[in-house]
Amino acid sequence: MKGFIFALLTSLCWSIGGYFEKKGLHLGQLSPVMGIAVRTAVACLILGLASAPHWPSLRQAGPVPIIYLVLGGGVVAGSLGMLSFYAALGTGELSRVMPVAFGLTPLLGFLLGTLLLGETVSIANWAGVLLTCAGVTLVTIR
Repeated sequence: MKGFIFALLTSLCWSIGGYFEKKGLHLGQLSPVMGIAVRTAVACLILGLASAPHWPSLRQAGPVPIIYLVLGGGVVAGSLGMLSFYAALGTGELSRVMPVAFGLTPLLGFLLGTLLLGETVSIANWAGVLLTCAGVTLVTIR
């Protein structure tokens, strides 16, 4: 249940954040890359302070987990994903960008979890993912 609450909080923060990010880009006539730079600078400060007690754990983790974090979080999600997201915010409608960007994430996460991590799924899980994708499609059609 705790994980579900945090997932809902994540959704709320990212939705509200997306609104403010789009508004800031347009009001300031800023490039998507500048928006990412501001966002990342603020996040680095806050996360640096929040993670300070855990920094010693990096030494014991070893290089392979760090490489996974750098490639997955830093390069793919943190850089390429954010560049794509901000480009979408800068050129698209918020009501279409957010559902596609975050509505299709369950499908991709679901596939990665089942195919690469061997997580078990049920027919109800498959139905939920398909309905989510159908919902994204319906929300984005004009």
